[in-house]
Amino acid sequence: MHVKIPRVPLVATLAAVVAATALLAAPTPVRAPASASIVRVAVGGRAPQTSPAPRPTTTDPTAPRPTTTDPTAPQPTAAVPAAPVATVPGATPAGTRPPVVDHGPRTGNKVALTFDADMTDAMRYQLRSGAVRSYANLKIIDLLERERVPATFFLTGKWVEQYPDVTRRLAANPRFELANHTYGHLAFTPDCYGLPRIAEREMTADVARTFDVVAAYGGRQTRYFRFPGLCHDRRALAALAPLGVTVVDGDVVSGDPFAKSWRPVVRASLDGVRPGSVIVLHVTEANAPMTDEALPHILAGLAERGLEPAPLSEVLGVG
Repeated sequence: MHVKIPRVPLVATLAAVVAATALLAAPTPVRAPASASIVRVAVGGRAPQTSPAPRPTTTDPTAPRPTTTDPTAPQPTAAVPAAPVATVPGATPAGTRPPVVDHGPRTGNKVALTFDADMTDAMRYQLRSGAVRSYANLKIIDLLERERVPATFFLTGKWVEQYPDVTRRLAANPRFELANHTYGHLAFTPDCYGLPRIAEREMTADVARTFDVVAAYGGRQTRYFRFPGLCHDRRALAALAPLGVTVVDGDVVSGDPFAKSWRPVVRASLDGVRPGSVIVLHVTEANAPMTDEALPHILAGLAERGLEPAPLSEVLGVG
């Protein structure tokens, strides 16, 4: 004898099963205490990884099933496979205060060439008014490509939006890594080289937005982040905790912004360089006009010292 299952209890039962499954699968965020001190990492290492969340079961053998004789009853849907947990360089557990890295291990012969791509609203105005020609130094990229030199680019979201074709070019090169330098190059602390300051409540969203902007271009994505001017404090680091990043400062600052000659840039880049060093340079042509002239001399000086450029993730011991 055919027994028709009532629709209302069936719908309620299925809803309860779905709700219980969602509660079991939802992650619980873990946040560092506000009084935690800044973690500064002197040498590289593989960032701790989170375990993938367990996949929810898609069927319950004890749950009532809809009959095929009732066309209005809810029908089972095919399970969507959970996305694999992708591990990218610089990723740290979300909800913990990010580590701050100056350099990698002082062994071997690898160093990282990193190039910041700044873009502020004032710089955009300079471009639109014709006061400057470009904030994308293509001569640097040409040289790196021609000599097959690895490098890591810390991109602001506004620079990416200003130069989408150049960003695609960077992403297409397997020797280049892409990292985050905020959306509009605003200061995250007071008194940071005269940069306008971002509100504390906007910090997390600003950095998250930039990851989204950069991710659209593919290539070698990372979870490395650099503050404008290398200016940060505990509040700024706490704002990045939900994003699972590694903050990269650098131990060799070239001083290339607004340099009048290439020689001081070369000197600053080579005087303190050691195995594991992270060299900070800029690809913003109008604000760092001597970098393309300095770069061949920097590469020659590294070779004389037996040092070899490598991607940042490799220098930090991740790649």
